[in-house]
Amino acid sequence: MKCYCKSKKEFNECCEPYISGDKKATSALELMRSRYSAYVLGDGHYIVNTASKEARFEDNIALIAEYARSVNWLGLEILKAEKNIVEFKAYYEDSEGLHVQHERSNFTFEDDIWLYKDGKLFNSKIERNILCPCQSGKKYKKCCNKAS
Repeated sequence: MKCYCKSKKEFNECCEPYISGDKKATSALELMRSRYSAYVLGDGHYIVNTASKEARFEDNIALIAEYARSVNWLGLEILKAEKNIVEFKAYYEDSEGLHVQHERSNFTFEDDIWLYKDGKLFNSKIERNILCPCQSGKKYKKCCNKAS
């Protein structure tokens, strides 16, 4: 099975070893991809455990898992990856339609592991000329945007 993070690798060779705890992420990008896959799987424990101490709220594990499972995650697009920063768009669908979460995430390397520190959200829309996040193979303007 291809990985949820859209790396084109197999899940068991990409994000699964990080989520299962068999491997540590060696970069902010690897951690970002595995956190996205954890959202797809509804794994609130992984999301919380890969946050920095300042951003770690263990009381939120169930809430994160509930939110993650309440939407249909469609794909991840990495826009820019630097040493400590990853900018991405995560596409998802809920009862109100298709959406994009556009974020520039900051990561930190603490105690020999990469952790999510914080992020800046951008008010973005799904671009009309991209391939539709529903994975139909059509452009968004000729597919799901046509319905709106």
